[in-house]
Amino acid sequence: MGSDSNKQSQSERILLAASQCISTKGYANVSMRDIANEAGVVLSQLNYYFKNKEGLFKEVVRMMIDRYLRDIEASLRAEDSPKERAKSLIKYFRKMLQYNPNLFKLLYEFTGLALWSPVFSDLLSSLFKDLSDMIEKYILNNTQLKKLKGYSTKSLSRLLIGSMFGTGIQALLDHDEEMTEALDAMETLLE
Repeated sequence: MGSDSNKQSQSERILLAASQCISTKGYANVSMRDIANEAGVVLSQLNYYFKNKEGLFKEVVRMMIDRYLRDIEASLRAEDSPKERAKSLIKYFRKMLQYNPNLFKLLYEFTGLALWSPVFSDLLSSLFKDLSDMIEKYILNNTQLKKLKGYSTKSLSRLLIGSMFGTGIQALLDHDEEMTEALDAMETLLE
């Protein structure tokens, strides 16, 4: 039984190391050896747990997706009104940009990869769909924005997700903390 928990902690350590390496160096610049060194394991352990680079990166994507969905839903559930939920979502994005930009970098790195890889495309498409569904459920379905000039709440939720992630990438590229104020502008759309 002790070996199972040791295996889990070692595989988790590898996933965290892979996540860190990819978010700081980029997918194309990371080798399996880099990840093994960061995790403090021998290279063969990566293949043992994840078979190959694609298998490892798929698990990193799943870990990232789980974190985003869990954290964002918790942020939305913490508030009672759609307006407060919208503020909470914007606060979450601002906080992540300020204190955990590597999570955003990881998302952008894998989104770029998803444009060329069907495996990653399905995973990232699912993430954006789930996020859109959360915004629709927790924010838009209970507001007067149910139909804004004929657009569905599904379309509006996708617009909001795209705006938040687009603003996030601009903030990372510009290294401009003031860019996160653009997130605040979305509150006016929801009032």
